[in-house]
Amino acid sequence: MANKNSVTRRTFLTRAAATATLAAGPLIKVASVRDAEAQTAPREVPTTGRPQGTDKYGAAVDGIPIIDAHIHLFDGTRPQGASYMGSAEYRAQSKTSLPALYAPLARPSGVVGAIVVESSAWVEDNLWYLEVSQANPLIVGVSGRLDPYKPEFGEYLGRYQKNPLYRAIRASRFYTNTDGKVTLDAVAVENLKLLAQADLANDTANPSMPLMTANVMLADAIPSLRIIMDHLPGFDPTPEGQAAYEAVIKEMVARPNIFVKLSEVYHPRLDNKKVVDDYKALHDRLEYLFGMFGEDRVIFGTDYPNSYGVATISEEVGLMKKFFSTKTRAQAEKYFWKNAARVYKYVKRAENQPRLS
Repeated sequence: MANKNSVTRRTFLTRAAATATLAAGPLIKVASVRDAEAQTAPREVPTTGRPQGTDKYGAAVDGIPIIDAHIHLFDGTRPQGASYMGSAEYRAQSKTSLPALYAPLARPSGVVGAIVVESSAWVEDNLWYLEVSQANPLIVGVSGRLDPYKPEFGEYLGRYQKNPLYRAIRASRFYTNTDGKVTLDAVAVENLKLLAQADLANDTANPSMPLMTANVMLADAIPSLRIIMDHLPGFDPTPEGQAAYEAVIKEMVARPNIFVKLSEVYHPRLDNKKVVDDYKALHDRLEYLFGMFGEDRVIFGTDYPNSYGVATISEEVGLMKKFFSTKTRAQAEKYFWKNAARVYKYVKRAENQPRLS
């Protein structure tokens, strides 16, 4: 999609270079951030009976600081608007999602930091994510978006990686699927090698059989690239596709550079559009994935505000606190922040944010 707010490539790269120095200088506030301070986010409506992030679950999870490794930011009130504005329920009420709106909803459940994951194909929004994130220390990292098919990929990457908050990109298009046969595209792979060389990670979404297959192939092609499969619990295999699904899960497990976000656990099923609330069913899916990938390769994320209307932030946190309440505290810490620290190598910006020693 073309950006309505036209900028020349030279002007854009100049601005991107300037943004790379933000961390070293005084924090700035862009206009949209100032405006957000006088706003509140759309009210979240809890579902009766669901575990809440503010509940107590015991020594295994209570008091663990949480890094939400998957939130989306946007500002549809800008002159150019926004190409994405959350779930249908969210955008019916608001055109903005900003750190100042997210924080009051997340902090009561123990969230002390968050990682922004791109939700825009506009390359200029990489700069906007960094500007907005730099102004709020709650944000500890940005997973931007660069097209690995573009010849200027390396130039853009070189500019953005100078900003310490730029920790990853989300590039899910790096392969061709022809009648079920998945092949990697050489130009995309060569550019993603630059991402690995920069010690940045690659988010991928949304889970599908072709994408999971491609992730396995990409992990073999670039063993040093940390690949994250977002929202894996949100994939609902059909009965006839169950065996193939389990086979590709085993292939991903066999590649130690593939990590998964146990996010979108609450989601409308593909077959009937209904959200499953039965804890046993949710637990069984989580237990399967946790058992397969293990404690060192799972990451927490709320997917807010894409999750709005399906589950509240408190419910997203509470469900996972309940699940990990039967694990060890060390396992829960890995899921709620340590694995995000290891995979994204996020930036500690506040005293209450944990970091690896």
